[in-house]
Amino acid sequence: MAKRSPRDWRANFALKNSLVKEGLSEFLGTFVMVTLGLGCVAQSVLSRGELGGAPVISVGFAMAVTIAIYVAGGVSGGHINPAVSFAMCITGKMPWAKFPVYVLTQFLGAFVGAAAVFGINYDALMFYTGGNLTVTGHTGTAHIFATYPAEYLSTTNGFADQVISTAFLLLGVFAIFDAENLGVPKGLEPIGVGLLIILLTSAMAMNSGCAMNPARDLSPRLFTFLAGWGPEVFTAGNHWWWVPVVGPMVGAGFGAAIYMLFIELHHSQPQPPQSNATHDKYELTSM
Repeated sequence: MAKRSPRDWRANFALKNSLVKEGLSEFLGTFVMVTLGLGCVAQSVLSRGELGGAPVISVGFAMAVTIAIYVAGGVSGGHINPAVSFAMCITGKMPWAKFPVYVLTQFLGAFVGAAAVFGINYDALMFYTGGNLTVTGHTGTAHIFATYPAEYLSTTNGFADQVISTAFLLLGVFAIFDAENLGVPKGLEPIGVGLLIILLTSAMAMNSGCAMNPARDLSPRLFTFLAGWGPEVFTAGNHWWWVPVVGPMVGAGFGAAIYMLFIELHHSQPQPPQSNATHDKYELTSM
């Protein structure tokens, strides 16, 4: 019997449907971001700051986003955030028919990522909490997985915080990927996004942790609900849970619209998005 070449096996396993490829890409990219990003938070909290702290979380989460975009960017554009996908759709850079698939796979990737962080740190969690998983208090650990407001923060102020921080995120991301602006050398865009995340978490994380991503916040929150923290994860902070879901979507719309109205629409020679023979990558390039 003739042996099959590696190329034959690859041909048998390779997916043909471009939307499925993009969905898998978004799932894996979001999984990488959440696993590594929340891992930084878990290490900082469970070591009581000895192996981390705010700077480690800020830089670590930013690098998690960078690596996640490198993982997924060549296939799906590496959105890894429903707010980014939403901005892409409202600006005509991605068809709305793709939106449900992107968002669903992003939420699934974030959920599995949260489960991975829980599993990796299970013994440390049990040691830190004495086996009592709580949302608040001296040994509260729910904030490892999702964001919660500071004691002084009102819901209105918190919502504004999420809208503004995500608007700046999209404003910066659109600029980084805009080849008609100063642009970033090809292949270095994820590093530019990582630096943007460091800036935003340095400037706007005090109120509630600077989520800016509905999948990164809601899926891990749902996981904690199922894993033993209970319904308080949805009622804490005056039912805070919806703010980092709705706020980033509103902010993404504002950020994308501002960049389009102030910058992108006025380029003298707009370039059409490039596509390959297999499928389109929905990167944040000018239209």
